[in-house]
Amino acid sequence: MSIYDFKATDIQGNERDLAEFKGKVLLIVNTASKCGFTPQFEGLEDMYKSLNEKGLEVLGFPCNQFAQQDKGSDSEIAGFCMKNYGVSFPMFSKVEVNGDQAHPLYQYLKKEARGVLGTQKIKWNFTKFLVNKEGKVVKRFAPTSKPEAIEKHVQALLA
Repeated sequence: MSIYDFKATDIQGNERDLAEFKGKVLLIVNTASKCGFTPQFEGLEDMYKSLNEKGLEVLGFPCNQFAQQDKGSDSEIAGFCMKNYGVSFPMFSKVEVNGDQAHPLYQYLKKEARGVLGTQKIKWNFTKFLVNKEGKVVKRFAPTSKPEAIEKHVQALLA
């Protein structure tokens, strides 16, 4: 099993097969519009712009499970991300990342790259999962890990 076995609905409402990202390095992030970490959108977009042609895709998955920091509709979230941070990387429809209703992709990500002390639960918005070109999850980064600090790991997988 790999990341390519999953589908997700993009923020425009279209079902996307993650197999379309085969051969790319992926950084998958659960996002929120009203979080202390929301300014990380800027760093994620900068990394995406500078490394996309080399094979990086950043995939954003809005989530409202943490202090209800992304209450808006998909179109409101998309507008916010574009207006405030110029987000051009793929954004997906709002998902749950924990609990019985967690998106199957997130169930897989959490199983493949556990958190501190082996926990599967995602603690907060802007948890990041790094996926190699073969679709395997290689690392989980905490919400406090800024995109700038992750870039060296991304570059190593792109090399």
